Amino acid sequence: MLEHGGGLRKAAAHYNIPLENWLDLSTGINPDGWPVPALSANAWHRLPENDDGLEAAAAAYYGNANLLPVAGSQAAIQLLPTLLPRAVVACISPIYSEHPQAWQRAGHKMRFLQNAMLPRALAVATPYVLLCNPNNPTGDRHPHDVAVDAAKQLKKRGGWLIIDEAFMDPTPEDSLTPLAGTDEAPNLIVLRSLGKFFGLAGARVGFVFAAPDILARMNEAMGPWAVSGPAREVARLALQDSDWQGAARPRLQAAGERLHQLLAPLGEVKSTALFATLSSAQSAELHAALARQGILTRHFDQQPLLRFGLPGDEAGWQRLSNALSAWNHS
Repeated sequence: MLEHGGGLRKAAAHYNIPLENWLDLSTGINPDGWPVPALSANAWHRLPENDDGLEAAAAAYYGNANLLPVAGSQAAIQLLPTLLPRAVVACISPIYSEHPQAWQRAGHKMRFLQNAMLPRALAVATPYVLLCNPNNPTGDRHPHDVAVDAAKQLKKRGGWLIIDEAFMDPTPEDSLTPLAGTDEAPNLIVLRSLGKFFGLAGARVGFVFAAPDILARMNEAMGPWAVSGPAREVARLALQDSDWQGAARPRLQAAGERLHQLLAPLGEVKSTALFATLSSAQSAELHAALARQGILTRHFDQQPLLRFGLPGDEAGWQRLSNALSAWNHS
């Protein structure tokens, strides 16, 4: 089982600091997520139904009806490699570690391209190209036009472009989701999640956008009721709440910029609206130093990277600022 952010209980036990005394910045989840209301009784008492409005709400929000709800994008990450013929996958890395593990487990061979951009990935002439956009954990972005061109080039040689857009919601204008599985890009597969921008990680709701045959095979592999009734209702309501979405985006953009500026004196920083990643030779030491003060970040063992999520309130911002200032002057 791979390690992920959010292991707060483990950290609390290791550093002997009570749970309530921690500032958890180890994930890229919006700390001010969509406010979940009381749910209908039917959501709890009836089996989930596909005509409850979720698919329609998702099609309107993402701009594409070629979709399948899944139990978090993690479910799609694990299933998708089993649905495509075994081949070589060009993986732009570092990347969310569940992706390469799933492809390797399904018998595919990986070609890891460190800190590469799409033109280099296309040059290796593999059938599949896999990436996160924005990238997790580096924060790198692949321009919209470049990604569209990549899908077209791969289509000419019978290949597939697989993109995880889990952190794309704050900048929907950069998304390729509307093209996935369409006549323009039938070989484009995009994964989306409600866990990050909407702050609904515990609901375990995501979507796959792809050609209808891929979706049909994935649906068959998942079986009935893959997403629970309460999760479907929460997702539908959140996707329909355009007022909340419109207010959240500029707020998160401002918070992301604030975090970027806070980390900039410590090394190279790349960021999104939901997290910032510091590249520093001292990333492991800083991670440990912050943890001893009850501030949990996400350290990546194979690269000198330290990822910071957003504090949820002003007290959290000040606590992080003070800790980083003390480290910078030590």
